[in-house]
Amino acid sequence: MIRAVKGTRDILPPSSSVWNYVEAVARRVFRTYNYQEIRTPIFEETELFARGVGEETDIVTKEMYTFEDRDGSSLTLRPENTASVIRAYIEHRLDQQPGLQKLYYLGPMFRRERPQKGRYRQFYQIGAEVIGSDSPAIDAEVIELVTEILTRCGLEGFEIFINSVGCPNCRPLYMAELRKSLDQVKGTLCQDCQRRADTNPLRVLDCKIPADQPIIDTLPSIQQFLCDVCRPHFDTVQQFLTDRDIRYTVKPRLVRGLDYYMRTTFEFVHGALGAQNSVLGGGRYDGLAEQLGSKVHSPGIGFSIGEDRLVLSLEEAAPAAHRHTLDLYIAPLGAPALRHCAQLAYDLRRLGATVELGPDAKLKRAMELANKLNARFTLIVGDNEISVGQYALKNMSSGEQVTVTRDALAARLTPANR
Repeated sequence: MIRAVKGTRDILPPSSSVWNYVEAVARRVFRTYNYQEIRTPIFEETELFARGVGEETDIVTKEMYTFEDRDGSSLTLRPENTASVIRAYIEHRLDQQPGLQKLYYLGPMFRRERPQKGRYRQFYQIGAEVIGSDSPAIDAEVIELVTEILTRCGLEGFEIFINSVGCPNCRPLYMAELRKSLDQVKGTLCQDCQRRADTNPLRVLDCKIPADQPIIDTLPSIQQFLCDVCRPHFDTVQQFLTDRDIRYTVKPRLVRGLDYYMRTTFEFVHGALGAQNSVLGGGRYDGLAEQLGSKVHSPGIGFSIGEDRLVLSLEEAAPAAHRHTLDLYIAPLGAPALRHCAQLAYDLRRLGATVELGPDAKLKRAMELANKLNARFTLIVGDNEISVGQYALKNMSSGEQVTVTRDALAARLTPANR
């Protein structure tokens, strides 16, 4: 038997209805904040991610799915989408469009990392990018937007961590101090961090190995090195969040796993996910567009939600809360009734009701199936019901059975009256 490839999975009902719910909520929130959808290719030239994400990041060195095309070019399944969005922004000259470019996306990403709870090699992200402003007000608005998505999805108890990772002016001073401190302790760190200490010391702070955390906690904080531009920028972001009553914690050693971040970085975590508890992360990347070839300064900030992990958190908190609901199971008794019920089901579906038309003429079997499908109501329709124009409607939760006309049934099942 052929099975799904390791690190991938099939998303089946009833879980798929939770996915649809989350995506519908996200689209509604994006619309209220004036974001528009962008859809980029699933694979890009490898150079895009090497230059954009960073050649010494774990993603580029160990996790990307890269292959040679028939013409000899190197292509990579996208491991993240910010670089792709910026590439599209530059290629299509979106900097010529009026106002900020506020773009969102939903779709699969690919990284060959060790599968674990909520993490897969084909995983899904809901993300957004705001390009064209370096204002701290935009940083706060992005964090506000993410808070709104999670809250409207029904996720409770998440925490927000924020930090500033400085800029090209102040970060070199911090990096020099960080290298000096790492020289004294890197022999006690994991092998990956020993390599990072030489190639990209900032990545050490992003290590997820529990044994390394007490050592990392002793390393210098970038908060001590922020320049006269980065410090007030970060202070203003915090003030905007406080004004909105959005609770957060400054985490001085919070960095993101990608090289393009600068100034504001943030992460949302949730306890239902265990040790690897990040639901989403993001931050500012003011130099990425120039790094990818833009001749126009295009500061930006964005985030990506791990949709797999968000859905897992929602399912663990309230297993049945957002799953698909069957409003009505229709049990026709006989061939004439089946024809009548087919038309009735058609009419009710056009009103927005979720209806399943049963093919079986045996009432006991129909009631058993309606129960298994978790139908809210079952409608019993036979020759007598058709002749008098009234149907037997059973509430599957209470067991109460009433007689209803066609119009009364439609009114009861109209979405506004549920």
